[in-house]
Amino acid sequence: MSTNWLVTGARGLLGQDVLAELATDPDAVVTGLDREQLGITDRDAVRAAVAGHRVVVNCAAWTDVDGAERSEAAATAVNGTGVRHLGHACADAGAILLHISTDYVFPGDVRRPYPENAPTGPVNAYGRSKLAGERAVVELLPRTGYIVRTAWLYGAHGPNFVATMLELAARRQTLDVVADQHGQPTWSRALARQLAALGRAALTGGAPAGIYHGTAAGRTTWCGLVRETFRLSGLDPERIRPVGSDKFPRPATRPAFGVLDHGNWLRAGLAPLPPWDDQLAAALKDPAFADLAAAARASARHT
Repeated sequence: MSTNWLVTGARGLLGQDVLAELATDPDAVVTGLDREQLGITDRDAVRAAVAGHRVVVNCAAWTDVDGAERSEAAATAVNGTGVRHLGHACADAGAILLHISTDYVFPGDVRRPYPENAPTGPVNAYGRSKLAGERAVVELLPRTGYIVRTAWLYGAHGPNFVATMLELAARRQTLDVVADQHGQPTWSRALARQLAALGRAALTGGAPAGIYHGTAAGRTTWCGLVRETFRLSGLDPERIRPVGSDKFPRPATRPAFGVLDHGNWLRAGLAPLPPWDDQLAAALKDPAFADLAAAARASARHT
């Protein structure tokens, strides 16, 4: 029996991978809408778009962390109010909502992985806007709302940190990279597979509603991520120099520790995401990354 899925933010980094993953499911009938086709701040448009769908995967979001610091009301309109519109629409349609959130809802002032039920306390406007969305899902969809927090997301379909570092490797001999922020680099395609599995489990009643942490296993720093990216790409990881966050002052404060625990996957009978370095090794085989790595190696040979 087929199931109608709706993916919002369908042209984004994660949205494109969710569409590709669902395309492999013969029972999934998928509608993908980008922000030009559906702005989730439009309540009536959201209600019309959700009608007739059984599962909604919300990849639409304001993701400009520093921009949110300057325009918190605009960020909250998307990440908070827009999610509330989706919650109301899903409640009316009897649909399951898989909503993507972030580790930035936490303050980052601990040194143990945050469990799903840990107290929140965002330190920037972006985190506050995403927390508003989480609260809307919990309030409106206590039995059919799923919050999936992710972090340090990279992939083949849009600007991201891994691609940027490989691009810079072709132009600079050394790179200074922050080494005092700890997190879990997560490949968007791996997260897309996890979201599809969660949606199917939700449909059969196998996964309870609530919060899930959609990040890779293990932990590293931004510096560790780039060094491993270079090593796997045939570049010298010693070209990466560790520095403190104070070397790159930004409008928005970044949590120093964004490592998340994954216990709710196991309680739902689903395996958590693989380790971050295994994900990275798989991701770098994608032509989008492989071509950047090849250009960086060619540049290194001519230096």
